Amino acid sequence: MDGTVLVADDDRTIRTVLTQALTRAGCKVHATSSLTTLMRWVAEGRGDAVITDVAMPDGNGLEMLPKISADRPELPVIVISAQNTIMTAIKAAEAEAFDYLPKPFDLPDLMKRTARALDRKDSTRRTVQEPTTDGDRDDLPLVGRTLVMQALYRLVARVMNTDLPVLIWGESGSGKSLIGKAIHDFSDRRTLPFVTVTAADLQDIEGPARVLARVRGGTLLIDEIADIPLEAQARIARMMDEPGEYTPRFLATSQSDLAEAMKQGSLRRDLYYRLSGATVHVPALRDRVEDIDLLAAHFLARADSGTASGRVLSEGASKVFANYSWPGNVRQLEHAMRQLALTSHAPEISLEEARQVLGAQPTTEPVYAQVNTERLGASVERHLRRYFDQHGAMLPPPGLYARILREIEAPLIEIALAATSGNQAKCADLLGINRNTLRKKITDLDIEVTRGRKMM
Repeated sequence: MDGTVLVADDDRTIRTVLTQALTRAGCKVHATSSLTTLMRWVAEGRGDAVITDVAMPDGNGLEMLPKISADRPELPVIVISAQNTIMTAIKAAEAEAFDYLPKPFDLPDLMKRTARALDRKDSTRRTVQEPTTDGDRDDLPLVGRTLVMQALYRLVARVMNTDLPVLIWGESGSGKSLIGKAIHDFSDRRTLPFVTVTAADLQDIEGPARVLARVRGGTLLIDEIADIPLEAQARIARMMDEPGEYTPRFLATSQSDLAEAMKQGSLRRDLYYRLSGATVHVPALRDRVEDIDLLAAHFLARADSGTASGRVLSEGASKVFANYSWPGNVRQLEHAMRQLALTSHAPEISLEEARQVLGAQPTTEPVYAQVNTERLGASVERHLRRYFDQHGAMLPPPGLYARILREIEAPLIEIALAATSGNQAKCADLLGINRNTLRKKITDLDIEVTRGRKMM
C-alpha cells in the first residue's frame, strides 16, 4: 500500500495496532484520539484515507462525514464502530462512508479495505442523500453483534440505493419482509409506496396492472415467490420487462432454495434470473444465539411500553433460550416474549417461566431440516453450551481443550481416510497436513485404517 492514512480512535490499543500494521504495509500514519485533530488534518489537506471510530470523546465520527465529503469529496472514509446495529451501517452508508466495519474487526480484512480505499481515493462519489427522520427506524429489531448479522447490515447498506432486484431468502420468521422494508425505508424511494403482493394479487390478467398502479414507482415486494403459480410468474416476468410509466424496485422473498426450485420446475428460469440481481440471506436465529438476549430485551421493552416493568431475563432463562432450536426464529421469540410480558409479574423472568413458555411453543421442524445448512461453528457452540450447563455451577474436568479437539479431529480424519480409500498420502494432502503428522494422529487417536473403503 502507498499513501497516508489518518486514524482516529479513542482506544490506544487500536491506534497502536493500526499504526503498526499500516506502517508495515508501507503507509504513513497519523493517529489521534480526537475528532477535532482529525478534522484539522483533513482541512489541512493531509491524508489519502481516513479510518475513524464513531463514538469519540469530543463528538460522533459519523456526523463529521458530510463535512469531510463536502470539503474533500475524493477522501475515502472507513468507519469502525462498536455500535453493532443496522442503524450504524445504514447511517454510515447515508453519510457516504467508503466502508463500514463493526468492532471487533478482523485486521487483515480492514487492511484489504484500506488498500481498496487508497486505490480508489480519486474515484467520484455519489451525491450525499440527507437522511430522513422516519420514526420507525429506531424501532427495527435488526440488532445483533454476530458476524452473520454484521455481514447482513453491510449488504443491506450496499444494495439499498441501487435499482437491482433483490432476492431475500431465509427460514420462516427470520425477518425477510422486515429486511425488504428496511431496504425500501432507507433507499432513495423511501417517499414512494412500499407494496407487498402475494399470489392472490396476480391471479388474473389485470393483476399486474393493478399492482403497478398501487406501487407508483416505489418498491414492490413479492412474498414467497416460489409459492406463486407458474402462470402468475409469467405475468411478473412481463411486468418486470414492461413496467409502464413508473418502474418500481423489485424485491422477492422465499423460504426455499430458489436455485433448486428452478431445477425442479416450480420457478421459471427467466424470472429467477430477472430477480437475482442481488441475494440476501437472513440467518436463522439458532445461527446467531448470541443475539437472543438483545432481541428478547427489545421485545420485552416493547411489550412493557407505557409501564415501569422493565423486565429482564434471568441467567437461567437466557441459557434455556440459547439452547432452544427456535424453529419459528425471531417471530417465535417475539411471541414468547409477549406471552412472558403478560404472564410474568416479577422484574426478572425465571428459568421455570422460560421453560413453560417454550413448552407451549410449536415444535415444527425448520424449513431446511431436510438439508442441514447449519455452520459447524454454530453446532459446536451449542454442544459446548449444553456441556457446560450439565455441570451447573461446577466447572467441567480439566483438559477440556484436548478433549474437544479430539472429538472433532477423530471423525474428520476417519471420514477423510474413508474418502481416500485409506490412502494416507492422499488423505494427508486432502487435509493439508504432513504425512508423518497424519500417521501420529492415527496412532494417538487409535483410528483404524481400512484400505478400499471409498465414500466419493
